[in-house]
Amino acid sequence: MEYRRFGKTEKQVSVITLGGMRFTQAGHGPRHELPKATIEQCRDTVIKAFDQGINLIETAYGYNRSESVYGHVLNDELKIKRERYFLMTKGNSKTAAQMRALVEEQLKTLKTDYFDFYAWHGINNQSLLEQACAPGGPVEELLKMKEEGLIHHVGFSTHAPVEIIEKAIETNLFDFVNLHYYYFFQRNISAIEKAQARDMGVFIISPNDKGGQLFNPPEQLVALTQPLHPLQWNARFCLSHPGVHTLSFGLPVTASFDQLNGIFPAPSPLSAQDATIKDLLDQQLERDPYAKFDAYCMQNDPSGINIPEVLRFRKLWKCYGMLDFGRYRYNMLEEKGHWFPGYFSTDERIAQIDASTCPENIPLADLLRETHQALFIPKNKE
Repeated sequence: MEYRRFGKTEKQVSVITLGGMRFTQAGHGPRHELPKATIEQCRDTVIKAFDQGINLIETAYGYNRSESVYGHVLNDELKIKRERYFLMTKGNSKTAAQMRALVEEQLKTLKTDYFDFYAWHGINNQSLLEQACAPGGPVEELLKMKEEGLIHHVGFSTHAPVEIIEKAIETNLFDFVNLHYYYFFQRNISAIEKAQARDMGVFIISPNDKGGQLFNPPEQLVALTQPLHPLQWNARFCLSHPGVHTLSFGLPVTASFDQLNGIFPAPSPLSAQDATIKDLLDQQLERDPYAKFDAYCMQNDPSGINIPEVLRFRKLWKCYGMLDFGRYRYNMLEEKGHWFPGYFSTDERIAQIDASTCPENIPLADLLRETHQALFIPKNKE
């Protein structure tokens, strides 16, 4: 295992974090009722992670009963000394009072006296940024709890467009940021550089799942990253940036712990071998004449279609054979949510597109329609 200084927090964290978003049978029931299979799975995962040298555990209030499982396994089952690991959790609220009450509940659930890292969870748009950072609001309350010692470092997690992430960083309220960044999604590089300039810790969310379901890659992608597994190469790509400090590895890819040795040493910048693999991956964009159009100029299109993401899924399908990943992510789009917003590219929505910012040589409607037909999975009606 390798360790990096997590920005201004001065904590030396393992470059691989044990994530806790998914547990078998965790469900949404009473937090004190934990299925035996869930406990066993968590115990096995924690033991494997610690054996690998991982010293950072990450969870959140919204991850079903993940906090309850960790609280039980770490303290009641394994009885691991608190100073042996760093603990990160997340949560959000609209008011200062609600924020404090939530943190106090989470401390009890995780059976700890303090959190090393606490992130306001989900600064995903301008409205949520204003809500979180309002004077006298929830982030200000988190900072008060930092002064009291209940929280050691305050950060934020985000699925927002890069412009919103940068605004949040520029508030100078936070010690760290949890964001998305992988080879197959490099849009947030400027936010990482802005965080690096402010000496913030940078935590990469879901590099193996949202980063391309790299634990189950298509044969085409496996061939391109040889002799490394795609999961290994992507981790090395992320860690090649000195502003990146740790990547979340968690369920359902616990087996990927066995592949950690192929990640280290993680050179920064890329090694010659890694750079050769990157060149091969970059060259795949020539397989489709429209793959290099990222459509970020249309991210606020009145149609409500998340055009950049839809075309990104098309690119991954056409250039890397990542059809299954495209179907997985495309069908997670939320018409009214803020975690992954966007309408499906139906004919009705396509008709509402403002094409004035789209280059004339891009047959946008055809590309969106083709992608919808290939990726959309109708929901079963009971």
